[in-house]
Amino acid sequence: MIDFLLQVDTFLFVLFNVKLANPVFDVIMLFITAQQSWYAVWLFLLIFLPWKGGKKGRWVVLLILLSFAAADASAYRIFKPWIQRIRPCNIVENVHLLVGNKTSWSMPSNHAANFFAIATVLSWFYRKYRIYFYFSAVLVAYSRVAVGVHYPFDVMTGALLGYAVARIWLYLFTIADEKYQLLHEIK
Repeated sequence: MIDFLLQVDTFLFVLFNVKLANPVFDVIMLFITAQQSWYAVWLFLLIFLPWKGGKKGRWVVLLILLSFAAADASAYRIFKPWIQRIRPCNIVENVHLLVGNKTSWSMPSNHAANFFAIATVLSWFYRKYRIYFYFSAVLVAYSRVAVGVHYPFDVMTGALLGYAVARIWLYLFTIADEKYQLLHEIK
């Protein structure tokens, strides 16, 4: 069964990374996957939410930071060393590699874990925009396959990890909010 899943993952990787590659898509995926492309968005959220979002915005930022830190650390420090999956750019022939060759472990994708953690927190508090938050997370996750550094199952695992970590923090927040009314203003 494991061999079959690995074959499916490699097939999907070649499909998305090699067969669907094109010059326009390459430029878009490089932009989406670059951490620097998101700095303005994160800076905006970190300033705007506490400033204009009031108490709710400050809790959102705190939960984003906690979820991001937990997802990133658990992916990098726990799961990657435990799973020890070699990146496709180091195994698969004719990889369409758009970024420098990576030698760290592949599964789960930190990018996917981080973006899905953030999207989950934002979606919890701002439900009417959740399609945009998750769409952004899916784009970033997909970009990691398109640039050649992750298999599709790596990004799916990262997405699930980020979602689960954020849901745990949101669950704890919900319990604390019920007990201490964290979102209610004292009058």
